[in-house]
Amino acid sequence: MESVAATAWLGLARERERLEAFDMRAAALSDPGRSTRYRLRAAGLTLDYSRNRVDDAALDALFALARACGTETRLREQFGSAPVNLTEGRAALHTVLRGTDAGTVLPQTAEVRAMRERMAGIAQRIRSGEWTGWSGKRISAVVNIGIGGSHLGPYFVADALSHLLPQGLSLRFVSNVDPRDLEDTLQTLDPATTLFVISSKTFGTLETLQNASAAREWLLAAGCPAPALTCHLAAVSANVARAVEFGLDEANVLPMWDWVGGRFSLWSSIGLPLAIGLGMDAFEALLLGAHRMDTHALEAPLETNMPVLLALLSVWYRNFWDAATQAVLPYDQRLARLPEFLQQLVMESNGKSVSREGTPLARHSSGVLWGAAGTNGQHSFHQMLHQGTSCVPVDFVLPLETHASGRSQHAWLVANAIAQAQALMQGRTIVEAREELAARGTPPADIERLAPHLVMPGNRPSNTISMRRVEPETLGALLALYEHRTAVEGILWNLNSFDQFGVELGKQIGETVHRALGGDAAALGNLDASAVAIISEWRGLNGH
Repeated sequence: MESVAATAWLGLARERERLEAFDMRAAALSDPGRSTRYRLRAAGLTLDYSRNRVDDAALDALFALARACGTETRLREQFGSAPVNLTEGRAALHTVLRGTDAGTVLPQTAEVRAMRERMAGIAQRIRSGEWTGWSGKRISAVVNIGIGGSHLGPYFVADALSHLLPQGLSLRFVSNVDPRDLEDTLQTLDPATTLFVISSKTFGTLETLQNASAAREWLLAAGCPAPALTCHLAAVSANVARAVEFGLDEANVLPMWDWVGGRFSLWSSIGLPLAIGLGMDAFEALLLGAHRMDTHALEAPLETNMPVLLALLSVWYRNFWDAATQAVLPYDQRLARLPEFLQQLVMESNGKSVSREGTPLARHSSGVLWGAAGTNGQHSFHQMLHQGTSCVPVDFVLPLETHASGRSQHAWLVANAIAQAQALMQGRTIVEAREELAARGTPPADIERLAPHLVMPGNRPSNTISMRRVEPETLGALLALYEHRTAVEGILWNLNSFDQFGVELGKQIGETVHRALGGDAAALGNLDASAVAIISEWRGLNGH
């Protein structure tokens, strides 16, 4: 397998050399069928990948790499009980949470059904007003306290689907241990009508427990009797005993499992705030959209497999065109947090430097993913995208309908997304720059001086992922698309996409620093001079 894969990588290197002077603009003009041929539809999404530095031969070489790496087999393994997370000896069964089990009945399926029934029960009691706070008032605000995967997924989806929130109920999200995050969130809330959902698999995450403890004190200070705290606290955790010790009723603690990684946990009981705020029907529609993309990822041939194709293009630019970053630009304000969500998904999964066997990788793995909502980015970093010296592949995410009332504004939004994708591909030549300046009435001498500054090289790659509008189903499909794309990248790079040891060392040192801040002189011996100097200054400013 390794020799076959090595041959495929060499074949791609030859394709890269052949396409050095490839011109997407010329290709589009000479091949009218390109945009139709390079277009896929799946699970309510449409992918146009015609604006890429590839032709049919290069795509064939990319699909050859996918086959040489055993992509179809290894992708299917991720839908079963195989321990694909080799370092931790665990399966990665987040797809079971949305109903996909590769045609087999897994023991986890019954657990998932039971969890979802409990989730639906809690959501119904809160939405109906049956669940009340200590004073008998119905719950009007749900505050999720988590971090990482226990925060980013629900936060993004709640924002994206906020048009489904009923009047009289709000969803809030707190993650940062900076006290301003929690304090600012609670400033306008009534303790008697606020429910906190504490999301932590171990119920030991430092940031989450600090915020949860502060929230508990806020309730007590407002007059909540200690026995009534259970009216205002729910949790999602695998450590029920610690949650009960903290002050929760065991009936209000939903389970988590070690076969669900944090960044894939949106589909689990971590989605409790969504079930409460958006309704269980909406949450299950989110799962259905993801399930449909799962089915596509499992069943579609490589050549028409949307996540496989996106992964191959990502690897193509990262390893053969020196693309150190990738931009994801959602043209819908409700999707503004999509890049933030994808940063954890992509960079925590594939930001690795060793192979599945523990040997150094032969090539670069994940680059930096970033982005912002259009059209805001057009007035900041798009300058670099169009005229900078770096190759930055772009994904434009474009809902074609809006839930807002301003339809004329939305037409401008869609026009900008389409125009930006074409401008990146098309560019502006020196001849076109001179013609444009002349049309403005610019004096001839100034035309020659200014024209080089108007040139845009073009030939900048992008994909456009469109959908009818942002609804639970299409949103679920979109997120599952990026999950599978990320997993296929890991297969191609031969790394483990399901562990995250890189987050641990900083946490361990953080505990040492915290002891030093509190006056533990022995802890200072484990820190460098820079850390010691800052600790000394902090202690002086804070009265120690």
